[in-house]
Amino acid sequence: MSARAVWPELPVASWEPTRDTLTLWLQVIGKIRIARTPLLNHWWNAPLYVTTRGLTTSPIPGDAGRSLAIDLDLLDHRLDVTTTRGERRSMALEPKSVKDFHAELHGLLGGVGLATEIWPVPVELPEAIRFDEDTTHHDYDPEAVTAFWRTLVEVQRVFEVFRSRFLGKSSPVHLFWGALDLATTRFSGKGAPPHPGGMPNCGPHVMHEAYSHEVSSCGYWPGAEGEGIFYAYAYPDPDGYRDLPPGPAGARWDDELGEFVLPYTAVRTAQDPDAVLLDFLQSTYAAAATTAGWDRAALERPALERPARA
Repeated sequence: MSARAVWPELPVASWEPTRDTLTLWLQVIGKIRIARTPLLNHWWNAPLYVTTRGLTTSPIPGDAGRSLAIDLDLLDHRLDVTTTRGERRSMALEPKSVKDFHAELHGLLGGVGLATEIWPVPVELPEAIRFDEDTTHHDYDPEAVTAFWRTLVEVQRVFEVFRSRFLGKSSPVHLFWGALDLATTRFSGKGAPPHPGGMPNCGPHVMHEAYSHEVSSCGYWPGAEGEGIFYAYAYPDPDGYRDLPPGPAGARWDDELGEFVLPYTAVRTAQDPDAVLLDFLQSTYAAAATTAGWDRAALERPALERPARA
């Protein structure tokens, strides 16, 4: 199989209703994780993680002597609630409204004695319907969801290579369920001015915590036209940052988003998708680090320090 063959083709228009439903389902799950975990810097207690079969919350504190996890198997299309005492409750991932998904998942949690109250309002969406009232979103195309997960697997693999090149503080590669984007963020170590906010249904405290320190961030978002985009941005936005070259052909600055973007299609169809994506990630990071005056010599791992094996 060629390197490019493993990157799925998934036009946004072909699965948009499913994408929107999946986003809301994941918001329900993510809010359960937030409700039961202590706040970590930049809301790192909120995201989900890619697994060999789908997505997971990772272990969540339950009660004394017991933790739980919520796992989505996106090959067999099943959600499992499991606990460290061996309890398991499952539900099918199939066409169903957000209202029904919300009720069924909370029923599974109650069935193992771990009922969890959440604020039942979506975030980062301009038109927010309460989870327990949303019968509008109900689509689920299993083939499209599996293809999306396979995309996440490939993106995470390349992002981990990129992340390994940085010695400073960096985030895990994790899925933020607000907008359904897989992201990783690097930090200069310097503080940042309060973020101006503006994200729908997110109080200012959310953005202040997320952007408390200077960052260079990148991610994959299946929300634009075509097949989605890779993006990169800096906060604060340094003078001259958006004027520097963003790497491969097809990459550009997007004034509306305030980010560098690279179409997913440009990566998927490239002869060497990994090289094209890494070029974008490295070029946009270098633009941020250079214009913001990061101590690159202290923060970056020299190429000769990257052993092939231990």
